[in-house]
Amino acid sequence: MAQIESSIATGTDAFRETRAAMLDQLARLRRVEERSRAASEASRPRFEKRKQLLPRERLALLLDPGAPFLELCTLTGYKLDNPDPEKSVPGGGIIAGIGFVSGTRCMIVVNDSGIDAGALQPRGLDKQLRMQEIALENRLPYVQLVESAGANLLAYRVEEFVRGGNLFRNLARMSAAGLPVVTITHGSSTAGGAYQTGLSDYIVMVRGRSRAFLAGPPLLLAATGEVATEEELGGAEMHTTVSGLGDYLAEDDRDAVRIARDIVGKLDWNRDLPSDAREGKVPRYNADELLGIMPLDTKRPVDMREIIARIVDDSDLLDFGERYGSATICGHARIEGYSVGIITNNGPIDAAGAAKATHFIQACCQSRTPILYLQNTTGFLVGRMHEEAGIIKHGSKMIQAVTNATVPQITLYCGASFGAGNYGMCGRGFHPRFCFSWPNAKTAVMGGEQAARTMTIVTRQALKRSGKDENPTQLEQLERKIMSNFEGQMDVFTTSAHVLDDGVIDPRDTRQILAFALSVCRDSERKQPQSMQFSVARP
Repeated sequence: MAQIESSIATGTDAFRETRAAMLDQLARLRRVEERSRAASEASRPRFEKRKQLLPRERLALLLDPGAPFLELCTLTGYKLDNPDPEKSVPGGGIIAGIGFVSGTRCMIVVNDSGIDAGALQPRGLDKQLRMQEIALENRLPYVQLVESAGANLLAYRVEEFVRGGNLFRNLARMSAAGLPVVTITHGSSTAGGAYQTGLSDYIVMVRGRSRAFLAGPPLLLAATGEVATEEELGGAEMHTTVSGLGDYLAEDDRDAVRIARDIVGKLDWNRDLPSDAREGKVPRYNADELLGIMPLDTKRPVDMREIIARIVDDSDLLDFGERYGSATICGHARIEGYSVGIITNNGPIDAAGAAKATHFIQACCQSRTPILYLQNTTGFLVGRMHEEAGIIKHGSKMIQAVTNATVPQITLYCGASFGAGNYGMCGRGFHPRFCFSWPNAKTAVMGGEQAARTMTIVTRQALKRSGKDENPTQLEQLERKIMSNFEGQMDVFTTSAHVLDDGVIDPRDTRQILAFALSVCRDSERKQPQSMQFSVARP
């Protein structure tokens, strides 16, 4: 046994201050997330008048009662749709996550049509593409509840139109990969968005509410002079009886969700999965203590074994190469019974630590053990001694190992994620299977103060070469500007808004969320859908 012995003193002022700061960040997170719910709820009178359910009500009916639902990317677009942070509504106009439908774990994507009629919001495209990527990689059936006004023409950008083709490409890829795409078209599915419905394997349409057409009546009249009502042009009854686009005609939203649940249940998706009853031993230390361990100040050191002790089964970590490259921690553990290799940092990564991590990643691949990266590092060590030790060579080997690992990799930003340390520790650019953040996490090419000092030195050298005198006031202004720019961008509320993680989580929920992610990875490894050369084509 290798239980971690904690040395955290929970009664100290430092612990209480850190805990209070983390709780403040969590409260801010919940306030911001609540805005999307409130904005959608404000549309209730309009939905009730149309005898429709709100998007989150549809989602609640779709999900199995009492089963877990992991909502993802809740901060998408925060402060990007509105420069006033007090008025910005996060979420990208999309509600998305992994949940259970009729006993089947699915990726679920819902157009939040209570907000701007479901029009795609800034970064909403990135969020949808990320959900499709997760579904493809983890072999999850894809259920989408569609009701969207389509692209926001007032904020039209040609690059988003072109990139939007990836949404439809991925729907075709999922179908061809044997991953059923089940769609309820609750309302509008117009222009290019009509293919969101058309590229589905099973389509449920709602009488009197569903609309699917390449050109709506106004565009049709402008383009061809033809006059047609919405119902004549693309209503549910026409599509389920004449065009063949729709497969099932529902009477209302509730009936549509019932049909979709029945479709997923009839797929018998779990028939090839063996029973996976697992029992994990709870950690020896309270998860609530995670709030007081990781400070907001990234310069304050943290023993990451204290974090591990409150996440893994029985607080048991079998250290790998404990005495070599000791600032880089590698070891084997279990989370809710799932085996996992853990890599984290008690400081910058040196050459020995990079070499050890490379070895450990390859060993995990050999034993088919998923890898969890707990990021808290200022990057790779620099300086003459470290260059002579081969820091570039060994760091490159670590990055190669991360890139080519053959097992699922999960990343959690616990604190600092600076410089190439972000890369070596499987940052978002290296496509971890899942990537989560704590509310205190910070991501940047380097710290703000370091960046400011670097540019001051460069500026002084440039002035000296040109024979000009230094202006202390201007240099001070330059430092403040750089620090402000860095601090504003490294904050987790900014990085998550750009979909640079899959969501910001409460540290106390870390063990449950990681176990859920590991179970998704385990099921995906054992699931072998019937792949085809082509996706399912409609009649």
